[in-house]
Amino acid sequence: MQVIANILIALVALIHLYIVVLEMFLWTTPRGQKAFGLTPEFAEASKALAANQGLYNGFLAAGLIYALVRQDFAASVLFTVFVIVAGIYGTFTASRKIFFVQVVPGGLALLFVLLAG
Repeated sequence: MQVIANILIALVALIHLYIVVLEMFLWTTPRGQKAFGLTPEFAEASKALAANQGLYNGFLAAGLIYALVRQDFAASVLFTVFVIVAGIYGTFTASRKIFFVQVVPGGLALLFVLLAG
């Protein structure tokens, strides 16, 4: 169970690192605009907000990586719960796609962390 939990935590961390790149560096590019369904005008107008959002996703990734490297059960639970809560909020306020990109992988990771613990 621990191996599966570790793989899932790593996957969730990688997802969040990719989100960091999209939000902080690619927001105004065609790739960033496509990922988030943005017009070029909106992307340009909101790029500072997106970068801030990306930074928060970076903190989630950093916490997950810390938990993985240290094999810290409490940190694994804490940061997967943070991911799930952020994902639920995003699902209701931004896009239902967030549920599948963030909540489902985070929930699976949390499930396996708890089963392994």
